[in-house]
Amino acid sequence: MVYSLNIYEMKTPVTILDIARELGISKSTVSRVLQNTYDVNPETRQKVLDKMQQMNYRPNMMARNLKKGSTSVIGVNIPAFDIPFYSQAISGIQNEAARQGYNILTCQSNEDVNTELKNIETLLASQVDGLLISISKTARNVMHLLELQRNNIPVVLFNRVAGQMDFSKVYVNDFDGAHKMVNYLIGKGHKKIAHIAGPGNLSLSKNRIEGYKASLKAHGISFAEELLIEGDFSFADGARCMNELLDRQLEIDAIFCVCDSMALGCMQVLKQRGYRIPKDIAVAGYTNDPAAEYVDPGLTTIAQPSYQIGVEAAALLIRKIKNPAYPRQDVILDTELIIRNSA
Repeated sequence: MVYSLNIYEMKTPVTILDIARELGISKSTVSRVLQNTYDVNPETRQKVLDKMQQMNYRPNMMARNLKKGSTSVIGVNIPAFDIPFYSQAISGIQNEAARQGYNILTCQSNEDVNTELKNIETLLASQVDGLLISISKTARNVMHLLELQRNNIPVVLFNRVAGQMDFSKVYVNDFDGAHKMVNYLIGKGHKKIAHIAGPGNLSLSKNRIEGYKASLKAHGISFAEELLIEGDFSFADGARCMNELLDRQLEIDAIFCVCDSMALGCMQVLKQRGYRIPKDIAVAGYTNDPAAEYVDPGLTTIAQPSYQIGVEAAALLIRKIKNPAYPRQDVILDTELIIRNSA
């Protein structure tokens, strides 16, 4: 059987004017019942409520919110839906927003800054009350964010943030997370530790590099420029970077990657080229993606409180929406070292 939707046979929504006509009362009386004001006769109020149920009336929340200057909707822009971190963060955003009476509209930029710009324009055209933004890896400049700042749009940046922007931000202590991981690798006896970093325009990439360098320095190990290579967060680029490091014939006993997807790409190349993990080269990631637990060997990584990042970001934005004078605030959450067999 084929089902189809005939829009011409669909009934138009019942309005408060329809309710008023049916009962022979004024539109304003029905409106006061909806607003639950005290000046409506209890008998009339019950008749209105009964008629609404009978006629399947549904309040037009968008129209009511627009009238009061608010839609109670938050716009969310993320780099990609298929990055596990964001599915968990969006769950936190959704639950916190719902708890406070807000809905969310979510877009993905597909890691393209031009799409990110169009998404933001679309969300603003939908009259969202504020924006939660995690920038794309191709956002080499942030002029579109500066425009939001100039126009006093409530914005909170999360996870991938632009450090120079005067917006509230929610992210993890990436310096400490990287420092923690490299300390662990050094403690296992590794001294030639390469780092596959993320795009240099992102604060998290810079902070993880600094944590990596600081740990080396704390243990009296000189930083070697040739052991640092920049990637783009993808599995494929992790494989490319690993091949490039091996082709240089550098002395390496461990790899620390900016994210798990790149670490998994590294592991595939190492296996293909006959290296034993971790006996020949140890591998460590960052983010604790679901696949990290099930790959062989299990990936040693840094876990981020992804859900909590979403909760904190939503809560911070709603505070700003309700009180435009609410001061800029950075919420920095801790990470956890997850030890598995790859290191």
